[in-house]
Amino acid sequence: MTKKSVINVEIEKVNYKTMADVVETKLFEFLKNNSFKLGDILPSEVELAVSLGVSRNVLREALSRLRMLGMIESKKKRGMVLSSPDILGAMERVMNPLIIDESTLKDIFELRLTLEMGMADILYIRKTDEDIDELEKIALNEKAKRLNEAFRIKNEIDFHGKLYQMTGNDTMQRFSNLLMPVFGYIANLEKVPKIGAVSHLDLVHLLRSSSREEFRKGMRTHLENHFSKLEMK
Repeated sequence: MTKKSVINVEIEKVNYKTMADVVETKLFEFLKNNSFKLGDILPSEVELAVSLGVSRNVLREALSRLRMLGMIESKKKRGMVLSSPDILGAMERVMNPLIIDESTLKDIFELRLTLEMGMADILYIRKTDEDIDELEKIALNEKAKRLNEAFRIKNEIDFHGKLYQMTGNDTMQRFSNLLMPVFGYIANLEKVPKIGAVSHLDLVHLLRSSSREEFRKGMRTHLENHFSKLEMK
């Protein structure tokens, strides 16, 4: 009986795209190549469908994706116009620690650490005495109630969220709102949290009376516990 030989089958996977996928890509190229600007009127659905050689149903599916991104909107008596996309809108819909895998949660948390290490320059341009006073109240409140675990996590979020708010950067503030639930989720996994050599109150004092470089160093020391865990992996 002849032994059947084993064949190593290596076939390139098919790159499957629906018609709507192709049309979506073509629409992006069209907008880019024709230098459309915010508020510009786009061709009608009929014109686009004829130009692309597809049905209006396929075109509408592709256009609906652009609408979800906030790239186009319909105006009365004007038709479709190019609008400013909501770059964080889609992320806000899905940023739930319970439906994100552990690897992605880790990546997001590392992004949060990177942002907070880099915010010193903007903070020192826009900080006010009133903001620092409010930040100090949060830190003092934490010191008084440190043993309450639920409060500890909330206070962490309040303190670092206030730092983002102090930057005066709307996109950064919205992004912080996305990051904070993830931060709370990870902080909740720490059964015995370590208090850094630089506390929240120390950061307030640095922010009030020290240089931005000293504050940056203080923030790095404050976050040392998190960075050391990354180095161990």
